[in-house]
Amino acid sequence: MQMMKPLIEINGTPASAGSLSAALPNYGHFTSMQVRGGRVAGLQLHLQRLQSSTQMLFASELDIASVRAWLQQALQHAGAAAIEACSVRINVHAAQFDRDRPGAPQAVDVMITVSAPWQGRTQPIRVQAQSYQRDLPEVKHVGTFGLFWQRQLALQAGYDDALFVDHAGRISEGSVWNIGFWDGEQLIWPQAAMLDGVTQQLLKAALAAAGIAQQTRELRLPDLAGFKAAFSCNSTGVGTPIVAIDEWRFVEDPAFNARLLAAYESVAADAIL
Repeated sequence: MQMMKPLIEINGTPASAGSLSAALPNYGHFTSMQVRGGRVAGLQLHLQRLQSSTQMLFASELDIASVRAWLQQALQHAGAAAIEACSVRINVHAAQFDRDRPGAPQAVDVMITVSAPWQGRTQPIRVQAQSYQRDLPEVKHVGTFGLFWQRQLALQAGYDDALFVDHAGRISEGSVWNIGFWDGEQLIWPQAAMLDGVTQQLLKAALAAAGIAQQTRELRLPDLAGFKAAFSCNSTGVGTPIVAIDEWRFVEDPAFNARLLAAYESVAADAIL
C-alpha cells in the first residue's frame, strides 16, 4: 500500500509559514474524524458542528460547500493511502482575528490536516474523577490545555485518563471522550454541560433503532454503585470498557460491548469523494 504523507491545507491551498502563523491565536474550533475507504461516519454532523460553532465564535457563516470541496481535495492530494485510512482535523480560525473585539463578525479560514489513521484504545481503562469543566463545553474549541493537564494529573496518579465532574457534582465527560453506563437493563447517559460528540450522537440513534433502552439523567459519583458496566466513546473508539472510576469498579461485559459495536457499525458511513 502507498504510504501516506502528512498534509496541511488552508482554504484549499498548501499551508505556508505565514498562513500557519495566522492560526496561532488560541481562538477557534475544530472537528476530528477518521476516514476509512473515502467515507466517514457522521459527516453531516461534523459539518453541522463546524457551522454552529462558527456562528457562535465568529458571528459569521461557514461556507459548507467550500469545506466539503477542500476536504475532498485534501484527501486526493494526500493520496490513495489517505483515502483508504487517515485522520482528518478541520480547524476553523480567523487569520484577521481582532483580539480587541473578539465578538465582532469575523471572516474565517479553514485548515484541513490529513495525517495517519488513529486507532483508539481497546484495552479496558481506569479513570480518575476530577472536578473540572471546560470553557464553553458544548463547543469543540482549540482551548485544550486544561483537559490535557487533567489527563496528565490522572496519569501521574496511576490512572489511564480523567473523567470530569462539574462544580455541581455532575458527571459530564472524559478528557476527549463521552461516557455511558449500563445498569443491566438500559443504558444511561450523563446529563451535564458537555460536548455532544458525533460518535455519541450516532451511537444513541443506532441503539434506539436497535431497541436498546436509553435514558439521560444527572449522575453523581455515588450513583456509580448502581451500574454494572461503563464505557467511553469517541471517533477513534466505540465501547472502550471502563473498569474503574476512582474506587468504583465495573465488570467487563463482552456481550454488552458487542451490542454497542454492532449498533454503531450499523450506521452507514457518508461518502466524502
